[in-house]
This record gives sequence, C-alpha cells and structure tokens, in this order.
Amino acid sequence: MTAPLREARIRLAAIADNLAVVRRAVGSARIMAVVKADAYGHGMLTVARAALDGGADWLGVADLDEAFALRRAGVDAPLLAWLHGAAPDFRSAAAAGIDVGVSTRAQLDAAADVGATVHLKLDTGLSRNGFAPAETAAVFARAAELERAGRLRVRGLMSHLSGTSPDDDAAQRAVFERAVDEAYAAGLRPELRHLAASLAALTDPDARYDLVRVGIAMYGLSPADQLDAAVLGLRPAMQLASEVVAVRRVPDGTGVSYGFTHRVERETTLALVPLGYADGVPRAASGVLEVDVAGTRCRQVGRIAMDQFLVDVGDHPVAVGDPVTVWGDPATGVPGADELAAAIGTIGYELVTRVGPRVARVPA
Repeated sequence: MTAPLREARIRLAAIADNLAVVRRAVGSARIMAVVKADAYGHGMLTVARAALDGGADWLGVADLDEAFALRRAGVDAPLLAWLHGAAPDFRSAAAAGIDVGVSTRAQLDAAADVGATVHLKLDTGLSRNGFAPAETAAVFARAAELERAGRLRVRGLMSHLSGTSPDDDAAQRAVFERAVDEAYAAGLRPELRHLAASLAALTDPDARYDLVRVGIAMYGLSPADQLDAAVLGLRPAMQLASEVVAVRRVPDGTGVSYGFTHRVERETTLALVPLGYADGVPRAASGVLEVDVAGTRCRQVGRIAMDQFLVDVGDHPVAVGDPVTVWGDPATGVPGADELAAAIGTIGYELVTRVGPRVARVPA
C-alpha cells in the first residue's frame, strides 16, 4: 500500500504534553477535552482516547451526533454535548450516559421527560444560546423542583467568556457568579461550575471554578491573537504534509495558475503540491502562503486551486517526491498554522478545523 498523498500527522504526545501544561495551570480544576468538529480537524476518536490517556477528566462535543459516535466507538468517559436542534434525542443521550447542556425551558422539560443529567447553560454576555439573567431565577426554581421529583439531575452550570478584554471577562464572571448564587438559593447543588475555555484556563485563575473546557490549547495553537503558543508551553499537534508531484523549469514572464495573478520575474523552478482549498488550504492564502519544501521555506505563487498549488523554489534542487510541510511545529523550523492564520486575517482554529476529509489523519 502506498503512503497517503496528503497527510495530517497528529502528534499524540503533543496532545498529552499540552494537557499537562493546562493541568499545571489549573491545579485541582477538572479538565474537559473538547473534541467537537472532529477534534478541531485532528480526528475525534484518536484524540479523545489520547486526551483521556493524557489525564482529561471529561470530553466535550457540540452536538449529540458527535457524542453518540464516541459512545459507539466504546468511549465511556464523562461526556457533555451542549448544542441542540429543535427535537434533540435526549432519551438516547440519557440511556448512553451523556450529559446535555440545556439553554431553553423546552429543553429543560424535554430532559426531565427522560431523566437526563443536565448542565444549565447561562448567557453571560455572548448573546448566543443560554438562559438570560432575567429568566434564571424561574429556571432554577423549576430545575430544583424537577430534581427533587427525581426527574432529572442538574450536574453543572456553564457559560462562555468572550475573551474581549479583562474587564469584559470580569463583567461576565460577575453575571455568572450571581447566577450561581441564585441557583444555590433555589436549592440546586451542581457539582460543576464551568466558564473557562482555553484562554481563561491558562490566563485567568478567577475563571477556573470546578472545570475548564480545553479546546485549541490541547491542539497546541494560540487561544488569542496576543499570545504566542510556544511561550505558553504549547506544541502544535498537527503537521499538514504532502509531497512534490511535478517540477517544471519556466522562463521569465511565465503565468502561474488560474487568472495569471502571478507571473514569474525571472527564470525559476515551480513545484506542484497536491493540496488545495478542498483540503483546507485557503484560497485566500494565495501568494501569502509559505511552505517547507525539503527543508527550505518557499513561497506559494498564483492562485491556490481546489486540489493543488504551485511553489516557486527558485534554483533549489527539488525533485518529485520531496516532502512538503504546509504547517506544523515552528520549533522544528517549519511554518505554523498560527503564522498563516495571522497573515490572512483568521485564526488557527479555522485552518486546522477545515482540513478536508481526503487528508489522511495519521497518528505520529
């Protein structure tokens, strides 16, 4: 069997090391490893197992389909899913031992109908889903009534910070803490209060409470534009790699790829790489992307196509089969996903999460 043409090499040791960094930061707080969106493009089942082996206490996903996939694969760790459609299958979730985040009275009642274990989601300022401050007193009273009747269990209270500024996050913490006080006054005794994702877990001791939800930090990328992942002690887990599949020497003035948005300014060598926007290499990175070709950093030129892009390797001796790294661990001398993200005005989260399905995820 030949090696895959396109690979996302996932360093499982980096997953464990990054969780260890978080553990040192958060102390006794429990850690939820967030593996939604196919573990941010890294491969949900492989990463979930590596995270649990690395000391994660919980797993978190966005929706129940993701949660059911973990259970079908034999993953029996504590598990929370928090984003639901109009008719969520809470009955199957309860039967599978999956906790559900609830954000509406309808969801609360549906959870009670099947004896589910819930985390009450609070809107502390993001204006997404969750109970608004004006309704929490009534919701907590109803939840306490249902819990006393044995119809559901309230295991957690949760919300999410915006990460806008320290002052904005402090204001959200205050809203969250007032809600916790209301919940206690209503007779609820949730064992888990969780507000912090990666950024707050690493930088805000006041936001850690009983559990932190760790997503992007586990994958070794920065949780905020102003922070360097390496300075935080994080190592990127994904290396997006391929190989040179064609080499062509071209004269001065040769047009490159669709639309001839680039014409070479001297005789040079172009190397073809079989990765494109179908694989997660953004078209918006055209002419900005730099990749490592056999140990030499080279500029991508012309438009990135669906399946391929061209690299100007100059006079470097490049051959078909030479390795290409699009992003990986900058500590090894290759470009990083955060670097490319900053160059095209996005975030590392988006790049790794959008790596396409024909890219083989290969544990490394």
